[in-house]
Amino acid sequence: MPDQNIEIQKAISVLKKGGVILYPTDTVWGIGCDATNAEAIDKIFALKKREESKSMICLVSDFKMLQQYVEEVPEVAYDILKYAAKPTTIIYDRPLRVAENIIAEDNTLAIRVARDPFCGKLIRKFKRPIVSTSANISGMPTPKNFKEISTAILEGVDYVVNLPLQKKGAKPSSIIKIGNDSTVKIIRK
Repeated sequence: MPDQNIEIQKAISVLKKGGVILYPTDTVWGIGCDATNAEAIDKIFALKKREESKSMICLVSDFKMLQQYVEEVPEVAYDILKYAAKPTTIIYDRPLRVAENIIAEDNTLAIRVARDPFCGKLIRKFKRPIVSTSANISGMPTPKNFKEISTAILEGVDYVVNLPLQKKGAKPSSIIKIGNDSTVKIIRK
């Protein structure tokens, strides 16, 4: 059985150098990098052959970290996250302290508080949000398991975390957009 702490250390050393990792998230396998490093984010856009106008999700370890990267977290967000039955990503207005190229054109950012123990620990130890985008070339189906990840992605990342995805048949998270006026809009169920 691979040692989780060793995997976390290896992943962090790659993230600190501006590298890109392939890692199991609380939903599907994700491609990740330091969310504050614009060059690392560009590597992901290039790897996924994705338009830069399409923003990506960012993972944080807890509410405290969330508050550091959003100007104002609407009260309703805490209620939604507290009662959500499955991993839920929320799109917030006016993100702070992240790379420009991860922020959407309307000055919003999709952030998920990671529920997965491995992800939470990785982010806590890295002390910065980590990008999380599905491990596929843009327009291709999202891989449901490690075997479905294409060679192009496996060879294009700097490090593949050697740990299994906790949940079988994992699905992408729900996505909800919350405006600063507390309006709630469901983007992906």
